[in-house]
Amino acid sequence: MKAAFIDRYGGNDLVKVADIAVPMMGPKDVLVRIHAASVNPLDVKTRDGKLKTLLKYRFPLVLGNDLSGVVSDVGAHVTRFKKGDAVYARLDKDRIGTFAEFAVVREGAAALKPTNVTFEEAASLPLVALTAWQALVEIGKLGANQRVLIHAGSGGVGSVAIQLARHLGAMIFTTVGQRNMELVRRLGADVPIDYRSARFEGVAKDCDVVLDSAGGDTLVRCFDCVKPGGVVVSIGTTPSKAFARSWGLNPIIVLAISVMSRKATAAARDHNARFEYLFMRADGEQLREIARLVEGGAIKPLVDRVFPLEQVREALAYSESGRATGKVVIGVA
Repeated sequence: MKAAFIDRYGGNDLVKVADIAVPMMGPKDVLVRIHAASVNPLDVKTRDGKLKTLLKYRFPLVLGNDLSGVVSDVGAHVTRFKKGDAVYARLDKDRIGTFAEFAVVREGAAALKPTNVTFEEAASLPLVALTAWQALVEIGKLGANQRVLIHAGSGGVGSVAIQLARHLGAMIFTTVGQRNMELVRRLGADVPIDYRSARFEGVAKDCDVVLDSAGGDTLVRCFDCVKPGGVVVSIGTTPSKAFARSWGLNPIIVLAISVMSRKATAAARDHNARFEYLFMRADGEQLREIARLVEGGAIKPLVDRVFPLEQVREALAYSESGRATGKVVIGVA
């Protein structure tokens, strides 16, 4: 099969497309013939080696974390899917590889593709929609008439998180560039904040949940927006000490992360709020819930551009540039 992979960590020039062996399937796996895969910031971080402390991959490493496609074969113990099923999935973090013609997916990580969207649109959803779900529903327990601040509202996670928060009945603040103000309003944002001309903490107040995607100083400032008892969920660059411990990392690394996150931890304490770091997980049951929302019209995929697999370097570069509105997708089949 054709696949986009790296032999060592580094820049875009190390990404190559060539023929490699189709991955082996286990008894609880499905083999998916990929129609499309999406590009996420996680793919760039993986390519660059920024996650090698957390995730121990072997080379050659096929890049890509989520997909849509058709089931080509099923393992002996698979009961939820059959050959020919159209599915979408976020692969488990330790067995990525969706920038390819085939991928092996754990049965419990996949769900039937929403019937009312294309394969390209479906591929844009798994990682970002699961991130939004786990941040707002699972951790934040966001509900009707609550207040939420969602950073980067026109991005991959932000655009889905706004729609999910609207479905949940929350009042939505979001940071966005001037050119995408009307877009985020259409998605459901009540108060768009132009991050170039206003400080978000001066506008968004008494929020029950804040979804941060930047880390650093932005993360610390988020605590000025959250009310006592609320939560700031970060998917940015600053993990929490609790996250490091939950992953069983080396005590020296846990200590280093504690130092990195000390300002956010102190801000959470000062505001009587929680600080949670989210590294989203694959979850087929949640994808089934998300598919129902897509089919019901509550969530609509936002795709910026589709690149062929042979142009994977260009796709990664475009995603990395920050110019994309919504998701960048790689068309395979």
